[in-house]
Formats: sequence, C-alpha cells, structure tokens
Amino acid sequence: MDLKGFDQPGGRAAGDTRSVKVMIAGGFGTGKTTMVRSVSDIKPLTTEETLTQASVDVDHLIGVADKTQTTVSLDFGKIGINESLVLYLFGTPGQERFWFLWNGLFKGALGAIVLVDTRRLESSFRAIEEMERQDVPFVVALNVFPDSRNYPVEEIRDALDIPEHTPVVAFDARDRASSRDVLVALIHHLKQRSAVALEPR
Repeated sequence: MDLKGFDQPGGRAAGDTRSVKVMIAGGFGTGKTTMVRSVSDIKPLTTEETLTQASVDVDHLIGVADKTQTTVSLDFGKIGINESLVLYLFGTPGQERFWFLWNGLFKGALGAIVLVDTRRLESSFRAIEEMERQDVPFVVALNVFPDSRNYPVEEIRDALDIPEHTPVVAFDARDRASSRDVLVALIHHLKQRSAVALEPR
C-alpha cells in the first residue's frame, strides 16, 4: 500500500516504521475482541471475564443470549500492515458500565473502527456518537453473523445517520484477511482526509 502523503501524526517504531494507534469500538457483543484476536500478529492481551448472575440486570443480552464473557477493560493487539506501518489496536469495552474508560483509551488514537451488528444497530449508536464528539475519523464495519440479514449499505448508512464520506464495509471478524481489509480501508480513509486537509483553500 502506498503511504505517500500519509502525514498524520504518529510515533516511530523501530527503524523507519510508523506506529499508529487505532481504536476498535462498538456495542456489547459486536465482535471487538474477536476481531483483535483474529488479526493481531502477536498474542493479544484481553481482559474478558465470565458473565455472572450478578450482571443479569446490568448487561443487556438481547440478541446475544449465548454470550458468556465480556471485556472489562480493553483488548490490545498489533499488526504490521507493511514494512513501514504498524497498527496498535485497542478494543474498547462495550457495556455502558465501562464507558467511563473510553476517554483515556481514545487519547492519541489516529482513527477507529466501529463494529456494528446489523441485527442490533442501536448497540453501536453510542460508539458512533463518541467518534463524532471526539472528532476521531472512523470506518463502520458491519460484522456478518450467521443469521444477519443482508441489508444494502445505503440503508445501514441512513439508519445510523452516517455521512457519505465515512466508509461502511461488511466483514467477518473471525477471519484475519477480512479484518485486515477493514484496517486497510481505515488507512485509506485517513490518507484521503489528510490529502483533503492539505488542499489549498
């Protein structure tokens, strides 16, 4: 992938490699931990805990009744896109009771992926609102579950009130290549935004 013109701020890793912080956000049970696990070049750090009876009235399992674990802090992984770009992935917790952690996690993030379960669009409203509030460029990734309906992208865009310039892509969080393609789409989106910002007024 050509990174010419990709001049957004980012740290430098070993040699001439640029390191970039990327957030993986979305609602409860949308596949954030699965994505980090599938795409990371290293064994990811996860903070999943077993859902217990004590959380029944707190964590709403509508649409994800089979879910037995939940992220209580963050997920962390790393992937090299090519020889010159490494992405550090930070997955956010999805439940409302852990949203207070988001502000700290977003510091220094260059961009984000917002995971969406098309069976439960409302579960990712908060993540999208947070991207817009913090002015973090993002890509909407529709995680395809076995019983998901195949909605036209424009219907999803309208339902989520996503602007035209924000990419919306379908993918499978369990598949490494599919998850990597979403990250590459984010990098292209960031490059495009950077190029537009540099255009003479």
